[in-house]
Amino acid sequence: MRRLAARGAAADAGEAAAPAAHSADCAQGRSPRPRRLIDLCAIWDTGVFVSAAYWKGASSGVTRRRLNEAETLSSVREAQLQRLEAAGPRGPGRREQGPGLRMAGQQPPPWVHAAFLFCLLSLSGAIEIPMDPSIQNELSQPPTITKQSVKDHIVDPRDNILIECEAKGNPAPSFHWTRNSRFFNIAKDPRVSMRRRSGTLVIDFRSGGRPEEYEGEYQCFARNKFGTALSNRIRLQVSKSPLWPKENLDPVVVQEGAPLTLQCNPPPGLPSPVIFWMSSSMEPITQDKRVSQGHNGDLYFSNVMLQDMQTDYSCNARFHFTHTIQQKNPFNLKVLTNHPYNDSSLRNHPDMYSARGVAERTPSFMYPQGTASSQMVLRGMDLLLECIASGVPTPDIAWYKKGGDLPSDKAKFENFNKALRITNVSEEDSGEYFCLASNKMGSIRHTISVRVKAAPYWLDEPKNLILAPGEDGRLVCRANGNPKPTVQWMVNGEPLQSAPPNPNREVAGDTIIFRDTQISSRAVYQCNTSNEHGYLLANAFVSVLDVPPRMLSARNQLIRVILYNRTRLDCPFFGSPIPTLRWFKNGQGSNLDGGNYHVYENGSLEIKMIRKEDQGIYTCVATNILGKAENQVRLEVKDPTRIYRMPEDQVAKRGTTVQLECRVKHDPSLKLTVSWLKDDEPLYIGNRMKKEEDSLTIFGVAERDQGSYTCVASTELDQDLAKAYLTVLADQATPTNRLAALPKGRPDRPRDLELTDLAERSVRLTWIPGDDNNSPITDYVVQFEEDQFQPGVWHDHSKFPGSVNSAVLRLSPYVNYQFRVIAINEVGSSHPSLPSERYRTSGAPPESNPSDVKGEGTRKNNMEITWTPMNATSAFGPNLRYIVKWRRRETRETWNNATVWGSRYVVGQTPVYVPYEIRVQAENDFGKGPEPDTVIGYSGEDLPSAPRRFRVRQPNLETINLEWDHPEHPNGILTGYTLKYVAFNGTKVGKQIVENFSPNQTKFTVQRADPVSRYRFSLSARTQVGSGEAVTEESPAPPKEATPTAAPPTSPPTTVGATGTVSSTEATATAATTTEATTVPTTPTVAPTTITAATVATTTATTAATTTTTTTTESPPTTTRTKIQESAPDEQSIWNVTVLPNSKWANITWKHNFGPGTDFVVEYIDSNHTKKTVPVKAQAQPIQLTDLYPGMTYTLRVYSRDNEGVSSTAITFMTSTAYTNNQADIATQGWFIGLMCAIALLVLILLIVCFIKRSRGGKYPVREKKDVPLGPEDPKEEDGSFDYSDEDNKPLQGSQTSLDGTIKQQESDDSLVDYGEGGEGQFNEDGSFIGQYTVKKDKEETEGNESSEATSPVNAIYSLA
Repeated sequence: MRRLAARGAAADAGEAAAPAAHSADCAQGRSPRPRRLIDLCAIWDTGVFVSAAYWKGASSGVTRRRLNEAETLSSVREAQLQRLEAAGPRGPGRREQGPGLRMAGQQPPPWVHAAFLFCLLSLSGAIEIPMDPSIQNELSQPPTITKQSVKDHIVDPRDNILIECEAKGNPAPSFHWTRNSRFFNIAKDPRVSMRRRSGTLVIDFRSGGRPEEYEGEYQCFARNKFGTALSNRIRLQVSKSPLWPKENLDPVVVQEGAPLTLQCNPPPGLPSPVIFWMSSSMEPITQDKRVSQGHNGDLYFSNVMLQDMQTDYSCNARFHFTHTIQQKNPFNLKVLTNHPYNDSSLRNHPDMYSARGVAERTPSFMYPQGTASSQMVLRGMDLLLECIASGVPTPDIAWYKKGGDLPSDKAKFENFNKALRITNVSEEDSGEYFCLASNKMGSIRHTISVRVKAAPYWLDEPKNLILAPGEDGRLVCRANGNPKPTVQWMVNGEPLQSAPPNPNREVAGDTIIFRDTQISSRAVYQCNTSNEHGYLLANAFVSVLDVPPRMLSARNQLIRVILYNRTRLDCPFFGSPIPTLRWFKNGQGSNLDGGNYHVYENGSLEIKMIRKEDQGIYTCVATNILGKAENQVRLEVKDPTRIYRMPEDQVAKRGTTVQLECRVKHDPSLKLTVSWLKDDEPLYIGNRMKKEEDSLTIFGVAERDQGSYTCVASTELDQDLAKAYLTVLADQATPTNRLAALPKGRPDRPRDLELTDLAERSVRLTWIPGDDNNSPITDYVVQFEEDQFQPGVWHDHSKFPGSVNSAVLRLSPYVNYQFRVIAINEVGSSHPSLPSERYRTSGAPPESNPSDVKGEGTRKNNMEITWTPMNATSAFGPNLRYIVKWRRRETRETWNNATVWGSRYVVGQTPVYVPYEIRVQAENDFGKGPEPDTVIGYSGEDLPSAPRRFRVRQPNLETINLEWDHPEHPNGILTGYTLKYVAFNGTKVGKQIVENFSPNQTKFTVQRADPVSRYRFSLSARTQVGSGEAVTEESPAPPKEATPTAAPPTSPPTTVGATGTVSSTEATATAATTTEATTVPTTPTVAPTTITAATVATTTATTAATTTTTTTTESPPTTTRTKIQESAPDEQSIWNVTVLPNSKWANITWKHNFGPGTDFVVEYIDSNHTKKTVPVKAQAQPIQLTDLYPGMTYTLRVYSRDNEGVSSTAITFMTSTAYTNNQADIATQGWFIGLMCAIALLVLILLIVCFIKRSRGGKYPVREKKDVPLGPEDPKEEDGSFDYSDEDNKPLQGSQTSLDGTIKQQESDDSLVDYGEGGEGQFNEDGSFIGQYTVKKDKEETEGNESSEATSPVNAIYSLA
């Protein structure tokens, strides 16, 4: 069983009589102009403007309720219904005038045509007076141009000339013309006449005359006593089709494969002729990628082939107005070739050109020439770009736009891709385009620069202005173009500057403002806007009317509407000033607006869902200061038409009798008509069929009776449809069970949904089941959709057994429900039913609050409060909003609050990571929801401070223990710690290692890779924002081991601060008193110093701090290092400025206690007193100064950019120079001369001892291992007793190479430990050295800074002893 249903309103079906764009404005209650003006769009909404199809077919009386459900309506009705839906909210109903119903064929009254024409004209831009004779006779109107010829008017010289100009006004206007800006006296020329009641000029040439004599610029003036309107300036031109000049064309000789251009050069015509090429025998020239016609009319050959001379080529020009074709003398080609035979088989040869002996060549452009060109096009026109190239083989053309893609919706390729056309050009289409011509030999390209200019076009065209006395108004004339157009105002055809002054008028550029207008202010204003590419001229009159309200529709209309539908009651009116309209029911009560009623701007009253109690008499009252007018509309509510017993699908044997039932329930006051369709066509009732009131009987069923049968039950207002299918079987097919013979399928969708028992929180939904398709329906799923929060989204509401077709649905407050039903059987689900009518429940305060309330910071100084918004079924009322409250936790301060319509709110200027109490409460227009729960949120996190008490301990040579405490200010949730450490030995630095720890870990053990290297550690804490400030420490020197002191850098770093620790060899910096043990060299050295805030004023002074120097015989000698410890300041300040200079640059770091967003300035002055500053963004350390000069002394300070008074103490540093010795020449030092003398004396003693040994006959044994050299200049013994140096590893004497490539001074620093295998050399009690002389095991590691050390003379003496 297949069912369909459709109900609606026949009267509404005709509402598409007006253009869609304008009717949409009126239908949606909008006026296409400001409310200040007279709004007569309400005329449209009377419902009397219907199409011819409606007036002809009104007798059917068929209306529809569900537009999408009718599958059998005619195309005319379908079109009408589609336009009805687009026009806006209208209800079903047929209007009656007076006591009787308007029947089919009755013509609408005259005022209908008047109002209809008025609405169309008002929508087209002019405010018109209604055409009702009583109004027309009373109201005056300045002239308005209604029709005129085009600006460029080209005429056929064989016909009479017609220049159109028509206008209207009250009184009727008179006309006159100007020609070339001078008065054109029509009476003096017998050939020129003007049409009656019109300004159209007719120039007659039947009695002779030359049309060319009348060429020129014409302008029409329409005038009455209230003003003058102007037409455009019409340029009249006579079409021309000149003859082709006679010429004898010699044969064109061309080499095969060469390019060729046959020029057309047509005679200039008006308008330009259409060019095409043919042979002299009138055969069209075949064009392809190789041979084609250009836009200029020339014929281009990318390469000439032998077959091209089989025909001649003639250019033809077709002229539009004269309908003539002129032909140019033909071109004859003579092709020179290396292959004289035109073998047709070579045309399809894969390498045709090589087969014919034609040399291949790269592409070149035939048009346009060169590699670049430019083109200008006007906005709104078509842009045509063309590239024609020659080459062998024939090149392919491709188009591109630089910096973007071609506009796919407007661009198309023509002439075998040789032309690119872009339609309706706009400013976005300007730019550079290029065409690429390519073949297998290569490619070239041509760039075309496109500039888009624009003739003036309207942004805001002036509109006619109708005002009441004393009202204000304005005329606006806004246009755009390229170049920018100028605006000129005129009044009644004269420049505004020369018009009589008007104190009520003010000109402000493109706007004229009228204040306190009076009857004398009536005039016609012209706005002329122009630039070099064209002009626009617009007329707009100002009319001052004083009219009391009038009703424009017939009185006492009758509207009949189907129950539960939506309808609109229209009340068109007119008046000046604009009347206000109000609606009343049954002549009493307050103004109808709100709830089930809605009043549009144009005065129409919409009833959203018709109920029985809505029946009655509605009165509309229009009022202004001059009076009032009223009209009445009687509304009757009718029951819908229903087919409650539908025809069912049947299978019958041929020759049997079949009966199809169709029982209908309808409103008894409406006439019911039941008709049948077969296969969607009207059924012819023959003698084998009998049609009764509730059934159709077919006797002696034949095979031709098989098909679909549709029962159509219709009244004057609506209709209902039901369809069934009849299957006819032959005699031998006698199935005993029809269901067994048919396959199972998903059920058909339910139909005919109806809402009854409407209550505030419930409604009864009834539906008619669809065909179960041989599988019983097990369940029904009811879904709903609402149009406020999620329009178009369907949600499951409830589920019911398959045995019911009616259910009571529980509803939420203030939801505009729409329902649909889905049937389910064992095969699957049906398609959803068509939706029911909408039903809006009344509102109430919310009963819940939003869920998932959170407070989280997105920045360090804010907190974003978010929640899951409530859906339509929990809003309970209009204007759902949320009251957000917050306050700091445990402070008991007052609540802050804000009202939010979305689902988030950001609280600004919050402290870093503090807890807040948050509440979010729902509220609508009916009240607030329940008190919300309190949720704890946190403001934004920031970078944490440095970990506290970072301690480095070294219990043995294998491990280093690290310990630290949590940061004092976490500024958020700690996510862990990051440890970075690197091994170093003097100037050698190993690879950095990074370790990440959990937030609870505060200890870590490092396994040393070797017992000699030290480690530099950098520890920072992490939050979700990132890593904070790092604290840096270094491991102490290994116990019981001499640590060679690295040579000082060329320019030691200077540190200004209060930490008291800057040495890279220092282990900790927790005490103000620091004792540091280092190896004392045999010669005096300059100990590095630390300049603090107390000593920066004089760089040579040293402030004594508590320093302890220890020297014992059991441990290596020590050197004292000076340190000053100072606590960090409490106020905002800058300290601990560190400068690490090189020859041409220096790295600067400092510490401060400003906020993280503070900016700084680094100021430095050189020896020449040249001052420079470097602005530094917050947290951008270290800063590198890169414009320094080698060997220059600088004074530097750091201060706050916002407060220059907060500054660090100035410090002085010096840059180094490459290969510069900063210490005094060692050769001139006394200690060095004495040392050299001692070494020479020892060597002499050694030689003497050796000589004595030899003289005794013995030779001192030498071990296999090499000893450390005594000196780089001592000669080796010939007998191998001594090996003084390793030549391969011998460094430059007295110097070393640092990591940055500069050479640093080398200290002469000896250590006995360096020569022992284990580094544990010991002395006996008698002072003798125990152990072998060995070469250093790891020279690079133990030498530290790669120094070249002299062999200790004491060792040599012990070895000889």
